[in-house]
Amino acid sequence: MHPKALIDESANLIEQVFKFEHPADAVVSRYFREHRSLGPRERATLSDTVFTILRERLKLEWLARSGSGSKWRRLAILAFPGDRDFLKSALTDAEKAWLDTSLAVTDADLLVPHRHNLPEWLAVALRAQVGAEFDELAQSLNRPAPLDLRVNVLKKKREAVLAELKQAGLVCVPTPYSPLGIRLQGKPSLSKVPAFVQGEVEVQDEGSQLLALLLDAKRGEMVVDFCAGAGGKTLAIGAAMRNSGRLYAMDTSGHRLDALKPRLARSGLSNVHPLAIAHERDDRIKRLAGKIDRVLVDAPCSGLGTLRRNPDLKWRQTPETVAAQARLQTAILNSAARLLKPGGRLVYATCSLLQEENEVVCEAFGRSHTDFDPMPVLGLLQALKVADPDTLCSGEHRQWLRLWPHRHGMDGFFAAVWQKKA
Repeated sequence: MHPKALIDESANLIEQVFKFEHPADAVVSRYFREHRSLGPRERATLSDTVFTILRERLKLEWLARSGSGSKWRRLAILAFPGDRDFLKSALTDAEKAWLDTSLAVTDADLLVPHRHNLPEWLAVALRAQVGAEFDELAQSLNRPAPLDLRVNVLKKKREAVLAELKQAGLVCVPTPYSPLGIRLQGKPSLSKVPAFVQGEVEVQDEGSQLLALLLDAKRGEMVVDFCAGAGGKTLAIGAAMRNSGRLYAMDTSGHRLDALKPRLARSGLSNVHPLAIAHERDDRIKRLAGKIDRVLVDAPCSGLGTLRRNPDLKWRQTPETVAAQARLQTAILNSAARLLKPGGRLVYATCSLLQEENEVVCEAFGRSHTDFDPMPVLGLLQALKVADPDTLCSGEHRQWLRLWPHRHGMDGFFAAVWQKKA
């Protein structure tokens, strides 16, 4: 495709994404379905351009002000990946001069918001939590995430899968913390990789793997993944149970549970039972009350710990949406707690960085549920033989799991664990 046409396509797509009516990846996917003439290379260019702008929005919008033409075209030019000579062949002399001036701008020339590229309310909240580490955190959130895999222990051990992937030409290493993880270099297509096709590995961020490990589900138990979504943690839990017992994958979205089916078929698991529920007070939940050994509540949240993958979230979330999520999280956690039998384990988790969705929710739960004892996460990680567990924990007695992209190279996750009193 001619570079001018590619810039025009990029500008059209950017304008649609910046309505922020739907998640950016969904808008991009729909655009590609509607424009089937775009080849793999053009799609990659458009996608990279869009996500670069979402990551560096404040900086690029500031640079774009000095250019000419539509705002969307200026942003597309600034974020265009790859060969600059190819790009410049589609520009006027004035645009070339403007682009060269823009590319010469250094961090020292930028205002603070143009360096961190976060909405001010979020920057204030994160700075209050990490202090002097804020710049490092902000930079990490604006870098693309690596591609992590989880080994399906039902089928193979990690060492064998690593050897198999390397034999297939992939560059990969063990993840530093999760004993089940493999980190790939780059973003290779997995659709024809035998280990993926045969269900020996699943795509799952290392932090998400640690959440499933914390549940520590055993053979023969009755377990609930309360907000299962597409089932990444469900599959990890089912494998930990060695395909025995009964594992309910609950979610209010039947569409998300449908996405679990092909993954479930690859995994070889037969102990997973998807269950669509209407809400956290569904009668099907009541029938299981007091019968469950372990419950994972991976609660709906702002998702701000996944900005490396979903940079549009920082522009779509607000303090008001976060407050609404916290109210929903409290209701879901209270409902899920009723499922546990005496001695049962409850794990609450989010992929949010904000205390309002994490520590605040858990402290309120602890005050209102004196029949649950907190279980310090540090001891649990040590028992699971997770590497350097102390670095993954926070709070008094190291009771919380706190994962940060800039410290740990994972998405931002939080988890708390309780045991119901006998």
